Amino acid sequence: MRYLKIFILLIAVTVLTSACTLSLGPNGISTSSNTDGGVWLSVDKGKTWKQMALVPTITGQPYSLGGVDTSVLTADPQDSNAVYFGTVGKGLYYTYNINNGWNEVKSLGQGTINDVKVDPKSKCTLYAAITNRLYRSNDCGRSWQQTYYDNNPGVGVTTIAVDYYNNNNIYIGTSRGDIIKSIDQGSSWRTIQRLNESIARLIVSPQDSRLIFVATAKNNIYSFNSNTVTDATDSAAIDRNFAVENWTDLGVVLKDFNLGSNFRDIVTCAADGSLFLASEKAIVRSPDKGMTWENIKLITPEKDAIINAIAVNPQNSNEIYYVTNTTFFSSSDGGVTWTTKKLSTSRAGWDLLIDRSNPNIIYLGTKKLQ
Repeated sequence: MRYLKIFILLIAVTVLTSACTLSLGPNGISTSSNTDGGVWLSVDKGKTWKQMALVPTITGQPYSLGGVDTSVLTADPQDSNAVYFGTVGKGLYYTYNINNGWNEVKSLGQGTINDVKVDPKSKCTLYAAITNRLYRSNDCGRSWQQTYYDNNPGVGVTTIAVDYYNNNNIYIGTSRGDIIKSIDQGSSWRTIQRLNESIARLIVSPQDSRLIFVATAKNNIYSFNSNTVTDATDSAAIDRNFAVENWTDLGVVLKDFNLGSNFRDIVTCAADGSLFLASEKAIVRSPDKGMTWENIKLITPEKDAIINAIAVNPQNSNEIYYVTNTTFFSSSDGGVTWTTKKLSTSRAGWDLLIDRSNPNIIYLGTKKLQ
């Protein structure tokens, strides 16, 4: 009997010890099963969630991205199964089928991915922003070339937008407040607008690729028109391509909403062009390219709740989602009513991505808060 007790005790110690042991995969990434971060997947519009964090290896023993923080999630405009997972400090991962796990983009190296975009017309052309640089890959991420470098290492390339009508046109924003454009897929650049604050997001209107929306870190919103026709042999045409027309401060009509100065997210709906803007505590919607806005009534959040990201069904602008540090919110009637779901992770919900072809599928990127 005494030996039996000792045997049981040894088993218990072994189990507890193994539960606390961390094995490491590439780049020091934990392979422990008790990390609950990385990316989560829902196939039923957020009703249930499953962590999707495994990276297959040639040894047959996958490692987990469950301890990795999300910086950005992006999908290929031509193939919604192709999803890119930008991380904080651990580089870029991708999947062509989430059920088969993630693959590391080893050629890009480590670092925080500020933004990543896929060329809307060429699925193997990728753009990634890391620190003060922009990189381009023409071979599905196998190799990368630096296409933009800021002389100030303290200035970050914060956002990327690619013109879907003419994919030669690339826009980037910087933390210094520059909006910079290329008309040759990043081979050369010209600053087309300067602001006194960090550019948080650049979005090309889904209804007119000449219309660009700008969101700053201080929650100021602008729009402008930029020519999309490119003729590199005509100097006058080149100048027209870099011209900024109809620069509009959309914040003038937003003052009555008391949104504050903390930008969180901005998205458009491909179906009807509706524009959605989120600050820490509020979401507003514009049906007419930012000319007028309406407040979306939210369930009153707890005192310290902060909206981290929003998403809208690309096929139906009445289906709205947002996530806080602890909770996922969904509405199917334009925000008239909401349902809530406590996150299945101890980490904050940080980014949302809806599958364009099958809006039942939602990706949730998470981040550990300090």
